[in-house]
Amino acid sequence: MEKLEYLDLYQQMVVIRRLEEVAAELYQKGKIGGFLHLYIGQEAVSTGLISARRPEDRVITAYRDHGVAINCGISANEVMAELLGKVTGCSRGKGGSMHLADVSKNFWGGHAIVGAHLPIAVGLALGDVYKDRKAVTICMFGDGATNIGFLHEALNLSKVWNLPVLWVCENNQYGMGTAVERASAVSEIRQKACGYGMKNEAINGMDVIEVRETALRILEEIRNGSGPQLLEIDTYRFRGHSMGDPERYRKAEEVHQWQENDPIGIYRRYLIGREVATEAELNEQDGLAEQIVQKAVEFAEASPEPSPEELYAHVYVEE
Repeated sequence: MEKLEYLDLYQQMVVIRRLEEVAAELYQKGKIGGFLHLYIGQEAVSTGLISARRPEDRVITAYRDHGVAINCGISANEVMAELLGKVTGCSRGKGGSMHLADVSKNFWGGHAIVGAHLPIAVGLALGDVYKDRKAVTICMFGDGATNIGFLHEALNLSKVWNLPVLWVCENNQYGMGTAVERASAVSEIRQKACGYGMKNEAINGMDVIEVRETALRILEEIRNGSGPQLLEIDTYRFRGHSMGDPERYRKAEEVHQWQENDPIGIYRRYLIGREVATEAELNEQDGLAEQIVQKAVEFAEASPEPSPEELYAHVYVEE
């Protein structure tokens, strides 16, 4: 990568972190309604993963989707406006936190029902094969989605039909408030792909470079006909499952231990240690990220609410 690309990755991670922190503040002020699932701590996963995709590659994910949306090219302005329910949001204020999407950027959402988007990913990949397009579908989901039928039906069909899908489990250690080892007979989630003869591996999701390099390799293998693969990315959310989470299922010491391996801090040390960037240059990127998020808040708050007529818009797909 060129220096600018390294700095772009860094800025994206910082923008996501700051946007999520500000979103939490706005939620507590009552300016954001519904549910709000923060991505703080997991920034390296989507940043590294999506930096490796090609424009034709599709991305679909679950409800912890703010960071994924930004990495897919949806502006901070549109994300913040959507969170505040404004018409200038990427879903015109009708989707909110869990339903960010922009198909023009090949980002197919933000889905609120646990695991329900996995069969959709199969359909996206099947459509690409049918149309003879050389695209890979990247389907992201949490560890809590790996014990339900959607996952097994989707993995099975993707393997039967040899579809170009990269299944990505963002294992942040807790499915809502239940630890993986308490909910799953197989605590190493990647092994669940073995039952379908599917190639799989696990990596450290706190290191954006490791995620990016692994994703580049696997996406190329899938593009060249390897069939679907499953990648388990171990990470950790520093905040609760959602804003209403009292977090009684884990101790503060555990959270602090993970925070010592903050993905932004790891990447910052990498850039300085490799002499890719200086402390001053990264501080400048921090300031730029702060400006981007502040402008996004101003844009969102100044934007209008959806009109009543919006209820009847986008009900059907136009040919």
